Amino acid sequence: METILIVEDDQAVQKTLKRLFQSAGYTVEISGDGLSALEVFRTRTLAAIVLDLELPLLSGQEVCVHIKQRQPALPIIILSESKDIVDKVLLLELGADDYVTKPFSPRELLARVRAKLRKAPPPIFHEQTEFDGIRVHFGKMEVVREGEPLHLTAQELKILKFFLQNEKRNVSRVEILNEAVGYDGYSSVRVVDNYILKLRQKLETDPKHPTHFLTSYGAGYRFVR
Repeated sequence: METILIVEDDQAVQKTLKRLFQSAGYTVEISGDGLSALEVFRTRTLAAIVLDLELPLLSGQEVCVHIKQRQPALPIIILSESKDIVDKVLLLELGADDYVTKPFSPRELLARVRAKLRKAPPPIFHEQTEFDGIRVHFGKMEVVREGEPLHLTAQELKILKFFLQNEKRNVSRVEILNEAVGYDGYSSVRVVDNYILKLRQKLETDPKHPTHFLTSYGAGYRFVR
């Protein structure tokens, strides 16, 4: 299911929006301030964000600019009490995709989010990518760090590609085994742990304290740049 992030400090509005989007079939994340919203953005794969402007710790405008600089295609729908057309124009110039004035109709908000999701382009995966000083070219099956080639097996490259395609999303061992490794007679999903161990040893600066190939306890693993 697609995940909607609700960034709103009013608990009554949080509950209303959570019920609204869950009843429409979405997974919902809730943040009550701007800083925690950015943390969710960094660690989750989001379909859209509903963002209040008046937030503690970090304003909605700052959150909007930060996210749009890093993921321009992610739809952001602003909630605000201001009806000033100048404010609306300013927010759109900052990168917001739509603007809903409080008090709002839940059905209208849902319709607007759905409309933006229909228009959102699918995520683009590049055959060449880079993270933490490591350059990967999947077409050539090359991995290089600071000019020095790193040897990854074909299976390890498949798993790395799967992680990059599902960046920030929790993926289970079964999903990795099915989508990236392939069963091929493996009797246990724990074989995935061995592959992750090898990727950490080859690609992490400190394999014992990984910053990219993270363990999601109870869920599996998650990759972040």
